[in-house]
Amino acid sequence: MKTVSFIQRSVGGHWVGDGFPVRSMFSYNDRPERFSPFLMLDYGGPTRFEPTTKQRGVGQHPHRGFETVTIVYDGEVSHRDSSGGGGTIGSGEVQWMTAASGIVHEEYHGERFAKAGGPFEMVQLWVNLPARDKMAAPGYQGITRDQIPEVALPDGAGTARIIAGELLGAKGPAHTFTPMQVWDLRLKAGHTVTLPAAAGHTTAPLVLRGRLRLADGQEVVAANLPVFSREGEDVTLEVLEDSTVLWLTGEPIDEPVVGYGPFVMNTEAEIQQAFTDFQSGRMGRITADA
Repeated sequence: MKTVSFIQRSVGGHWVGDGFPVRSMFSYNDRPERFSPFLMLDYGGPTRFEPTTKQRGVGQHPHRGFETVTIVYDGEVSHRDSSGGGGTIGSGEVQWMTAASGIVHEEYHGERFAKAGGPFEMVQLWVNLPARDKMAAPGYQGITRDQIPEVALPDGAGTARIIAGELLGAKGPAHTFTPMQVWDLRLKAGHTVTLPAAAGHTTAPLVLRGRLRLADGQEVVAANLPVFSREGEDVTLEVLEDSTVLWLTGEPIDEPVVGYGPFVMNTEAEIQQAFTDFQSGRMGRITADA
């Protein structure tokens, strides 16, 4: 079995634009080799927004060298980008954007949600790309609830929705460039569950709500992220309260990580080139019809 290396807790909160109050769980500035292939994890909410006619969110901004994964638990998020991708997702849905060679995008609350107001909760994950794919064509995957398979865990311990990777014969719809598992787990109190995690892979699940006991006796609660050893296989969790967990495992990318703001590459020269390409318009723009 894998053992607990450390428990990551929020390193502080901030607003992204005026629509996303987030707690930063980790970023590529926090010894990125410990979390690879994941670069950043922001936990937005839970909070509540009052009705408005204002467009809340964050306006046009660029990315290069990685993917952004937005998972909505409550509320709505709308997306548009310079590749022509876009759409609105609600509770239980996912936007998986591949920035790769460069993209400009914007993210706002969905218009219907903004007008009605209500509870809001989401997670945004940044996933690194290996050097061979950092200049691939950008793309967008809008993943709806009915595209995400759900499986029952053994012994009635709960359910797993498979966004990426595979569990119990169910395959997630998300295309990934390197092997990883991204699952939405709903675990039932009073059960103990053993989840697969490959030897050599990073394993770093985020607890969104509930309470779990790890094999070493430590307990984790909402906004805790236990990080497990790469050695060994599988993780056992004792579910003390009904819990929602974002399960993350992935094969590390053993390459240099050089990042500055919205760009994550392998060298300083590549970062400088990213700024030049953005400023010259080579990452495209969002048109009225995008």
